[in-house]
Amino acid sequence: MASIELGEALKSLKAERVKLNAAIAALEGLYGTGKSLPVANGNSGKRIMSAAARRKIAKAQKLRWAKFRAQKKVKT
Repeated sequence: MASIELGEALKSLKAERVKLNAAIAALEGLYGTGKSLPVANGNSGKRIMSAAARRKIAKAQKLRWAKFRAQKKVKT
């Protein structure tokens, strides 16, 4: 009896999946591939960083690694 109920539930879920896939395909058709869907506030979600900011972050990361390596040498 349980296998019949599970079979029906599986059948129902598969039918629902077909409907959802169709709805997703329709929405992707409106917005392209769906990778850059618009959000409520109008931002695309992609962050743009200036070259100066990238240099600053790279310099800070190099200093962190240098500090880490120096501490590692002292412990060994």
